[in-house]
Formats: sequence, C-alpha cells, structure tokens
Amino acid sequence: MNQLKAGATISYLSLGINIITGLLYTPWMINSIGRTNFGLYTLAMSVISLFVFDFGLSAAVTRFIAKYLAMDRQDLANKCLGLVYKLYIYIDIVLFLALVIVYFFIPQIYEELTPDEIERFKVVYSIAAVYSVLSFPFIPVNGILTAHEKIVQLKLADIFQKLFIVGTMTTCLLLDYGLYALVLINAVAGLLCIIFKLVCIKRYTKQTVAWSYSSKTELKSLASYSGWVTVIALAQRCIFNLAPTILGITSGTVSIAILGIAMTIEGYCFTFANALNGIFLPKVMRILIKEDGNILPLMIRVGRIQLLVIAFIIIGFICFGNQFIYLWVGEDFKASYICAVLLIIPSLFHLPQTIGSEAIYAQNKVKQLAIVFVVMAICNIIGAFILSPSLGALGICISICFVYLIRTIGFDLILWKQIKINICDFFRSSFGSLLPSLLGIVLIGFIIAYLIHPGTWFKLIIDIILFAIVYWGALYVFGMNSEEKNLIMTPFRSCLLYTSDAADDTP
Repeated sequence: MNQLKAGATISYLSLGINIITGLLYTPWMINSIGRTNFGLYTLAMSVISLFVFDFGLSAAVTRFIAKYLAMDRQDLANKCLGLVYKLYIYIDIVLFLALVIVYFFIPQIYEELTPDEIERFKVVYSIAAVYSVLSFPFIPVNGILTAHEKIVQLKLADIFQKLFIVGTMTTCLLLDYGLYALVLINAVAGLLCIIFKLVCIKRYTKQTVAWSYSSKTELKSLASYSGWVTVIALAQRCIFNLAPTILGITSGTVSIAILGIAMTIEGYCFTFANALNGIFLPKVMRILIKEDGNILPLMIRVGRIQLLVIAFIIIGFICFGNQFIYLWVGEDFKASYICAVLLIIPSLFHLPQTIGSEAIYAQNKVKQLAIVFVVMAICNIIGAFILSPSLGALGICISICFVYLIRTIGFDLILWKQIKINICDFFRSSFGSLLPSLLGIVLIGFIIAYLIHPGTWFKLIIDIILFAIVYWGALYVFGMNSEEKNLIMTPFRSCLLYTSDAADDTP
C-alpha cells in the first residue's frame, strides 16, 4: 500500500511538472520554430505512434506476471517474459520494414504539404522512426515494474525523462538548433529512460527472462489476450494519432497546429486524471483471486477521487480556457479552445472508471472491449473525413467527442453485463452526490470570469485562485465524504504537526 500511495503522489508530481513545463515551454517552442514546423513536429509524432505500439503484449505482461506473482510463482513469470520478448523481436523486424515503406510514400500520402515541408518532414520522420525501432523491444519494462508494484521507480523515470527533455530542448532553442534537434532530444531522452528502468528491474525485482522457455499453450493464451488488446490499441490510434494525418490530407499544417494545441490540453487533462491507471491492476488481481472478488467499493472510492480532480480541470478550462489559450499561444490559436473543450468533455464520464478498466483486463474481457473500440474507430474515421474538409480541426474534434461518448456507453455495458458490476450504483455513489455542487460551481466560475475578465496573466491567476477556493470549498462542505475530507486535510495536519514539533524543539 505504501508503494501505491507513494506512486500516486509521485504520479501527480510528475504530471504537475509536465503541465508547468508544458505551459511555459510550448509557446516558446512555437515562437522559436514557427507554427508550420510545430505542425510538422505534431504530424511526425502522430505518424510514428500509428506504428509503434505494443500490440497488447505490455498489458499481457502486466496481467500475467501480476497473476503469477499473486500465486507466488516467480518461475512462471520468468517463462512468460521469455515468450513475450521473443514476440517483440519478431514484431520489431516487421515494424522496421513498415516504417521504411511509409518513408518512400510520404509525398503521395501528404499531398497538402508543400515540397519544402515534405523534405523537412522526411528528416523528422527518419529520426523518430530510428528511435522507434530501437526502443520497441523494451516496451514490456513498464509492465514488469507495474506488475511488481514498483510504481515509485516507474514514475521517477518518467520525471527524469521530462526534465531531461525540457532542459536539453531549452538549451537547443537558445542555440537556434531548431526542429530536428527537438525530435532528436526526445529520442535520446527515451533511450536514457529505458536504461534507467532496466536498472530498476535488475535491482528491485527478481524478474529474469527465461529465453529458452517455449510453450505453445501459453503462447496461444498470450496471443489470444494480446490480440484483442492490439485491436483496442489500433482502434485508439484511429482517434488522436490518425487525426493529424487526416488533416494533412484534407486541410494542411495550420489545422494540424490548431489541433496540436487542443490535443496538448486534452493530454494534460487525460494524464492528470489517469495518473492512477495501471497501478491498481495487481491489487485488483489479488481481490479477484484471493479475496471476495467485489471491486465495486474500490471502484467507487478511487472513482470519486478521480472525479474531483478531473472535474476541477475541465470546469476550470471551460470557464477560463479561452483567455488562457489567447495568453498562452496567441490569437492564431483561438480556435483551439472549442476544440479542446470538445476533446475533454467525455473524460469527465470515462476517466473516473479506472478500476472498472483494470477489472476488464484482469478478467480477460478484452474481446468485448475491443468490439466497442472498433465501432468507435470506424465511426470516427467516417465522421472525421466528412467534417474535416469544411471545418478543419473543429470537425475532427466534433467527431472525437461523439465517438468517445459512444465508447463510454459501451464500456459501461461491459462492466454491467460481463463483470457484473452494478454500474448504476457506481454513478449514484460517485456522480450522484457531487453533480449538484459541480453544476453550481460551473455557474460561479463563469461569474468569476465575467467580473474579473482575465485579459492579463495576473488577472487569470487571480481568477483561477478564486475558482479553486470556491471549487474545493464547496465540495468540501457539500460533496465530500469523511474519507475524502480526511485525505484533503491530512497534508495540512502533517504540516501543522511538523511546525508545532519544530517550535517545541527550539531552545
């Protein structure tokens, strides 16, 4: 439990660093390399991510190793990892060939890019592709650390990677190295992070790789599980990762840049609210194997905390996001506000259900989830191609908002029908007591924005502080239960106790 608490704390610390550095760094990067180069940077990262994913094997690593550790069978965990790494090496070879083929068809795929943009994009693509091929076989390291509940080490690695990227990118921009250096730094930081995680596995776990192990039965079980997770991963990439490519076909780099800012904001909201995702899988597995199997209490407890966090971010952005974007990246990106709102609204209903997601993977109900994601992806591709030629980035975001709501409905049906979770009880216990207060806070937030129009950073900060006081104060009085109030007050009590002790020790 200490690892879970410390891991959750460090997760939010890491996300705080990501958000603060992103807020300060992104506008400077855009001004330094230009809006067109920022669009190319966003496009390159999205194209690579279309190909570089773990084919469900990382989730399989976490699930199977966590299962074997719950059974006290480290030997089976070692054998499982041997099978996984062999599969990763074979897939990596296919990945390399696919990336090479795409390189030669870049001019035909991205007809809306100018010849000069095509040449710059080829260089960026090549750097990112080489890194992808080198790093792909090491994707399972996250699953290994999570399964062993080494959350602190995993999150510290993420913090190191972010600080390294920001520090070195800042130096490169000051020296006018430009777009290519930014992509190269991301690659170097990723490789250093991999080395750090490998050292953590060696030092803090007993995990090894049984390279000589072979089992058709277990390989079939892994392939069956990871195959459906692969379908889910591919479907997910038909949403955000495919969106810049669709705009590259239908609209051009300006629309990609506008979408890039909206996606950045959505990414902050998603990762902040989703910081606890994955770290509870070993605990969920233990509940299902060793305990009574009822995960609803845990789902409600964690879900309410996540709802408090994500609602604070989403409502705050709805009230003050328009002026924030204007002050952050300028008038040219004003269209990113409504795009970002459309992207983050579905998160309010989906992200608080982290434990339900863990249960779906733990009980191997991924086939049903994959069907939901495929429907979502198909609807999004159709909607994006219909709306983006006339509406650009806004059309993409309307499509994503709609299909994400479809995803959440399908997700809840799986929890209700397959996992036997009373989803109505979950929403009643989580959203029910908080919703009236949240609706009132939205109104107060708009009043604050109207009375103190945030035309400067100083006024915006004042608005946000007032909003935060109203939000947490209102929910503390009218929405939170005793456990949540204690969670909020514990850091303050500890601080006061430490101050009191320090005063007593003063001679």
